[in-house]
Amino acid sequence: MKLRLSRRLGSLAAVSVLAGCAMPPGPQSPSDQAALHTTGAHTAFGAPLGYGSALAALPASGTGGDKSLAGAQPIGDSPDVSSFHQTGRASWYGRAFHGRRTASGERFNMGNLTAAHRTLPLGAYVRVIVPSTAKSVVVKINDRGPFKRGRVIDLSYAAAKKLGLQHAGIANVKIEGLSRDEAKLALAQQVASNSDH
Repeated sequence: MKLRLSRRLGSLAAVSVLAGCAMPPGPQSPSDQAALHTTGAHTAFGAPLGYGSALAALPASGTGGDKSLAGAQPIGDSPDVSSFHQTGRASWYGRAFHGRRTASGERFNMGNLTAAHRTLPLGAYVRVIVPSTAKSVVVKINDRGPFKRGRVIDLSYAAAKKLGLQHAGIANVKIEGLSRDEAKLALAQQVASNSDH
C-alpha cells in the first residue's frame, strides 16, 4: 500500500513539473523587471516589453522572421499623441522577455514593432528617429519602462534592428507622437517599404 502511494505521489509530482514547464512565462513584478532591465543591452534588455494584433495578417518583412507590424492594434483605438515630442536614449529588449505579459495585457513578441514608455498611453503610436543615421521606425506603445535611469524608451528587438541598434544596444533618439491618421499613413508606408526589400 505504501509503495503504491509513493509511486502515485511520484507520478503526480512528475506530471506537475512537466505541466509547469509547458506553461508560458507569467507576469513579472516591477522589481523583477527592473532587475532584468539592468542586465545589459545586448542580451535580454536594452529595455522593455510588448504587443497585439490587427495588422498581424500582414506579410513578414523577410528580415529574419521580423513580422514588422504584427502586433499593431486597430488604429481607430489608438490615442492621439501628436503633440508629444521627446529626446533621450533608447535601449531594447528581446528573447528573455519574449512571451511575457506587457502592461497592456498583450504578450511581448520580440519580432513586433513595439516599445515601452513610462508615461505615453498604452496603444499610442510614435515614430522613433536616430538623428545620427536618419533611420526611423513607427512603434506601438504597449508596455511600461524603461526602468534604467537615463533612458526614455525601450524598443523591441525588431524595432531596434530597424534602427540599427541591435549591436550598440543604446542610442540617442527623438520620439514624435502620432495622431490616428498619421499612424495609419506611417504604418502603410512602413508596410510598403518592407515589401520593397
